[in-house]
Amino acid sequence: MADISERQDISARLDREMDDAIARMTAAPDGLLQLGTIEQRGVMLPYVVSAPQTLPALFATYCAHYGDREFLVDGDERLTFVQAYAAARRAAGGLVAGYGVQKGDRIGLAARNGAGWVIAYMAICMAGGIATLLNGWWGGNELAEAVVETGCSIVIADGRRHAALAECGVAHGARMIRIRQTVATSEGLAELTEFGGDETTPLPDVTPQDDATILFTSGSTGRSKGALSDHCAVVQGTLNFVSATVSVLDTFTRRGAPPTHLPATLVCVPLFHVTAEISVLLQSFFIGRKLVMMAKWDAEDAMRLIAREQITYFIGVPLMSYELATHPKRGSYDLSTLKDVASGGAPRPPEQVRRIAEELTGAYPVIGYGLTETNAVGCGNFRDAYLAKPASTGRATKPLTEVAIVDPAGGHLPIGQTGEIAIRSVANIKGYWNRPEDTAALFTPDGFVRTGDVGYMDDDGYVFIVDRIKDIIIRGGENIASPEVESALYAHPSVQECAVFGQSDARLGEVPVAVVHLRQGTHATAQELGDFLITRLAAFKRPARIWIVPDPLPRLGTEKVDKRALKEAYAITN
Repeated sequence: MADISERQDISARLDREMDDAIARMTAAPDGLLQLGTIEQRGVMLPYVVSAPQTLPALFATYCAHYGDREFLVDGDERLTFVQAYAAARRAAGGLVAGYGVQKGDRIGLAARNGAGWVIAYMAICMAGGIATLLNGWWGGNELAEAVVETGCSIVIADGRRHAALAECGVAHGARMIRIRQTVATSEGLAELTEFGGDETTPLPDVTPQDDATILFTSGSTGRSKGALSDHCAVVQGTLNFVSATVSVLDTFTRRGAPPTHLPATLVCVPLFHVTAEISVLLQSFFIGRKLVMMAKWDAEDAMRLIAREQITYFIGVPLMSYELATHPKRGSYDLSTLKDVASGGAPRPPEQVRRIAEELTGAYPVIGYGLTETNAVGCGNFRDAYLAKPASTGRATKPLTEVAIVDPAGGHLPIGQTGEIAIRSVANIKGYWNRPEDTAALFTPDGFVRTGDVGYMDDDGYVFIVDRIKDIIIRGGENIASPEVESALYAHPSVQECAVFGQSDARLGEVPVAVVHLRQGTHATAQELGDFLITRLAAFKRPARIWIVPDPLPRLGTEKVDKRALKEAYAITN
């Protein structure tokens, strides 16, 4: 394996080559991503002018362009781009003519991942509605609360979520449309056209400034908020991901290693989450990528699908890719088409980055960093660069993104100084639905979104996340970053996943504690894990107590570990 200096040189080369590729796409008169400028919050920002500017235009243009190429694979059903568009066009006509949907109506969508979810999402946008993506893991009361808060006139739901809303006892006032995802899509979406309308129904004109989506924050600090975006933000955020993808492919093609298979990816993160909506689903229209649905995560099933469908790209929470890399049956499946193994939602421990690169031969680890409030746009750390700086979430993704480190007043801090990470681009949300005070607090005076994450930037522009502002553990006046402690725990071969957080202490204010779930077939005691950390962490950083639990750790709708729930669960044992 290359030493640190060699990896730094390799990383710098990749950065230069990707920057050159983006320059060719944006600067040339006939470049793929020609740039203009647009004013937002009093600041002129770059945006891509050489592409469809609304979601309906995006769907129409690229579904026609890719035609009969396979697009959606859901169990035994396979739909091409043309077939998916035809189904969505018909459903959009049903929403307009049969249900009276008008531009700006909030239409809720609550269902598991599947072809039906994708078609319904397209139909809502084509009908001029605001696609309100309800967390499919919520219970009935939580779903109803979000429906009431956003004023959804209609909710499109699969059987489980339809029943949850019906049985929760909350009068949410929305008209319900049920979709079935265990049958062919044409049959499963029949209720959308039950009262009339079809592919000939006139649809409203949609502009880039019209509202497009409402997604919900993870709720890690309390009640979820609805994040509102217009078509401009959603499409431009997607184009920023396209820029990164194409620049990587261009770089490696020029090196003599072009793609050998058509792009294909597993959809194993929830489509209601911004990572799957923007970087997986919407980007796939631009690049002609096949989407293979997974209703529920299972590492061996994922490997089976990777081999069968010749998957080239994978994205999931860190634990998912780590399970692929370390699965005892990994050698039983041909994973050679897999080239990029990406992660979002939480940083990967450096040990996991190393293991993925070593165990998944021919595949590169990748990490992205963004928020619901930025439409997933933020930083990216790619391939060789990620191996060189595995603790970093990467540089600001070009050509649309700026990242700054700011103080509490929003002032920009110098390179190397720790502060709050802030992100600015044309993809940032308009604000939180009906929450003007929260919206005002979200933005700095110069239009950056405050992420709530603490970090710093190095001389190369790489961002390093230290911790969440509200999750820093202060032990007797000493600040402890929980990711550092978690990374040390992940270096133990028996640790599958862990969470470190602060627990109240009468003498020190709070102390770090850890909850650990072990890998199947391994064994370790709390004492053994504590001893393992002695040479890896200063004494004040080591957990005062470690709990080993038999079940995976609880997660939020964004797949982040729900530390708030863990703090509540373990507070009584102090």
